[in-house]
Amino acid sequence: MAAEHPFKEVLTSLPKPGGGEFGKFYSLPALNDPRIDKLPYSITILLESAVRNCDNFQVKKEDVEKIIDWGNTSPKQVEIPFKPARVLLQDFTGVPAVVDLACMRDAMNKLGSDTSKINPLVPVDLVIDHSVQVDVTRSENAVQENMELEFRRNKERFSFLKWGSTAFHNMLVVPPGSGIVHQVNLEYLGRVVFNTNGTLYPDSVVGTDSHTTMIDGLGVAGWGVGGIEAEAAMLGQPMSMVLPGVVGFKLSGKLRNGVTATDLVLTVTQMLRKHGVVGKFVEFYGDGMGELSLADRATIANMSPEYGATMGFFPVDHVTLQYLRLTGRSYETVAMIESYLRANKMFVDYKEPQQERVYSSYLELNLAEVEPCVSGPKRPHDRVPLKEMKADWNSCLNNKVGFKGFAVPKEAQEKVAKFSFHGKPAELKHGSVVITAITSCTNTSNPSVMLGAGLVAKKACELGLLVKPWIKTSLAPGSGVVTKYLLQSGLQEYLNKQGFHIVGYGCTTCIGNSGELDESVASAISENDIIAAAVLSGNRNFEGRVHALTRANYLASPPLVVAYALAGTVDIDFDKEPIGTGKDGKSIFFKDIWPSSEEVAEAVQSSVLPDMFRSTYQAITKGNPMWNQLQVPSSTLYTWDPNSTYIHEPPYFKNMTMEPPGVHGVKDAYCLLNFGDSITTDHISPAGSIHKDSPAAKFLLDRGVERKDFNSYGSRRGNDEVMARGTFANIRLVNKLLNGEVGPKTIHVPTGEKLYVFDAAMRYKDAGHDTIVLAGAEYGSGSSRDWAAKGPMLLGVKAVIAKSFERIHRSNLVGMGIIPLCFKSGEDADTLGLTGHERYTIDLPNKISDIRPGQDVTVTTNNGKSFTCTVRFDTEVELAYFNNGGILPYVIRNLIKQ
Repeated sequence: MAAEHPFKEVLTSLPKPGGGEFGKFYSLPALNDPRIDKLPYSITILLESAVRNCDNFQVKKEDVEKIIDWGNTSPKQVEIPFKPARVLLQDFTGVPAVVDLACMRDAMNKLGSDTSKINPLVPVDLVIDHSVQVDVTRSENAVQENMELEFRRNKERFSFLKWGSTAFHNMLVVPPGSGIVHQVNLEYLGRVVFNTNGTLYPDSVVGTDSHTTMIDGLGVAGWGVGGIEAEAAMLGQPMSMVLPGVVGFKLSGKLRNGVTATDLVLTVTQMLRKHGVVGKFVEFYGDGMGELSLADRATIANMSPEYGATMGFFPVDHVTLQYLRLTGRSYETVAMIESYLRANKMFVDYKEPQQERVYSSYLELNLAEVEPCVSGPKRPHDRVPLKEMKADWNSCLNNKVGFKGFAVPKEAQEKVAKFSFHGKPAELKHGSVVITAITSCTNTSNPSVMLGAGLVAKKACELGLLVKPWIKTSLAPGSGVVTKYLLQSGLQEYLNKQGFHIVGYGCTTCIGNSGELDESVASAISENDIIAAAVLSGNRNFEGRVHALTRANYLASPPLVVAYALAGTVDIDFDKEPIGTGKDGKSIFFKDIWPSSEEVAEAVQSSVLPDMFRSTYQAITKGNPMWNQLQVPSSTLYTWDPNSTYIHEPPYFKNMTMEPPGVHGVKDAYCLLNFGDSITTDHISPAGSIHKDSPAAKFLLDRGVERKDFNSYGSRRGNDEVMARGTFANIRLVNKLLNGEVGPKTIHVPTGEKLYVFDAAMRYKDAGHDTIVLAGAEYGSGSSRDWAAKGPMLLGVKAVIAKSFERIHRSNLVGMGIIPLCFKSGEDADTLGLTGHERYTIDLPNKISDIRPGQDVTVTTNNGKSFTCTVRFDTEVELAYFNNGGILPYVIRNLIKQ
């Protein structure tokens, strides 16, 4: 029999205004605790989840108390379990998740159990947000041509995901070409409040992309996590998280005429980065909230990763409800959302007196103080007011090489590179713009800035001003709705005339998919060492990300992207210098093409219509001809193709038995790698291009894959054989076993040979030897990636001994059955005299009942050294995972028992 719910007494009916009930909900006011009324709204979402999911094993009553007592517990870095309402995947991370589900079904089948039990237990939204390589730009057929290229490159991956959409219940797959995952989430997938079998609860989501935070603008708590965490969540397992501090960010006033949401978000990003918000929630409040559209809020929320917060949260209010109606959510759904949130004191009504919420720290911004700006040339939080841009650019040319410097000698700063572009004379200087892109989830969800860009293009056309043909221009809307309102307004015609044709619906230039520059432009830059610029409406502009040949990259609003495309340079003072010459020979200035706030508002009012959202999303799951023509098997078990280099069955469940393997130590293990501090998941996990001399390249070449078809590690995340070979393959890896040499190799201790890490690991495995990794502080920091834990497990790594771990990576290691151990304070491999040439034995108790979270264990080496470490299984649930050999075997065995 199921145990009685610890909080059954607060389960309350929510009546409908006209009679009947919407459903039942766990009432926070019914807990009768005055501390709850002062909690930040974002924390009440964590509290409701803990109350509803409390079972006194995965979620305990003590966890509920920790959250209620947030004011006292959050400074102490206490951990709590969190069960999100749903999981959001995009295709790069969706493929390995579906691979693992397919493998789990196979394992259940081999154990003679009901395979239909393997389905996500919480809703999974998988958006095939294929990253569109911008190969074709200035063409009326750019969308179709780029899409055809993507289907040729990724047909096998798309086919596998289409099979998953029919094989698994509780999984919605949105086909390619529908839009950027985060905008589809905002406009269509976000529920705000769930009603599942008559139980009402707030929508919350974890996604496998850092910009999942965009949904926080809709009052849905959401943030990015690693793949293993996402898989665990979709299989009903709790996520372990530190109860965060919350920064209260008060907004007042109103944006001035001509100031955009992008200007606001770049200002907010700079403020929050300076304040320090890593690992924290940011919650916005104040009278200024009523002046921000939902799209403006989503723009700010989207850039949480850039200012470092876990999320930037906007509680639900009347603006949220208005947006839900605009985007086609039904009247009854919106009524249910408002009724539930009001009843559970999670709705903000600015017409009523406000209950003062307590925050960990406070910031304030008067919106009237925001001014037009850009950010760059190398980081998103290096904001530059537009009026200071020319001076700032010139100082960047002079400054030493760094985030704000290029160190161009004085005598070379006026250099002009003349070249021929398709038979016509052209020239480039330092600061010349060669890429301008209206792209990324940050801005392409916002009608005011998208229509603003169209108005700039129109005014320029009417004055006879056109973008130079050698500038690579592109427009990648976040969803089909944007195309509809740009056409409705008549502004797409003018964007086309300026070269901003629609190139596709997905991540483009912002993620580095800018495509190649024209050969003549590329040569002019390279041969003359020109500091060329890109201007994009994205969220990231790190060096080398947009394009290898654009060393200066600036983030700007979509209208400013068009303005800089017209100017052709970032070396310009828009207040004083003309952008160009019009058809009547007169100089045209920035003020001549910049629309007023009233013009933009009028365009939004007349062009953005609810029917556009309804028609777009009614058709979204019907796909497109290329998707619909993909042939996939109808079986619920996947037929693995042993020759595939994209989709492969990993050996996670090889020889799995009904009984758990139990806890186990490590005996006489060799050290595979010996690291210092700050080894990130970028160092561990396969990412980017596949190097021509790497083990992964050899694997592909041996299977007849030509170098031009290598694609990326990201696109091959469904093949464990490629990914295992790419683990620790980072060319900047610093491994102490190599005595100062940098690169993806290590020493095979028994022979002293220098080998690629993969080759050394296989040599150890073939000989029956376990391996460990030694590391310093902050092991596994950075963006959490599932393959940063899966890869080492496949290489045979049984334990990682580090000074400290990044939180998510530590839990991912446990999820893959790897033991995380911490040196005692003040100790590390160096102070203990460990070189990595020893053999290591980790003495764990033989029974799970004899292990407790955070206990000390002894590690001994074959040369007589002995030291104590803390074993970092931090909860009883994690001990259960380790006892089962990892989180996925744990889930299988639990399902079989049911």
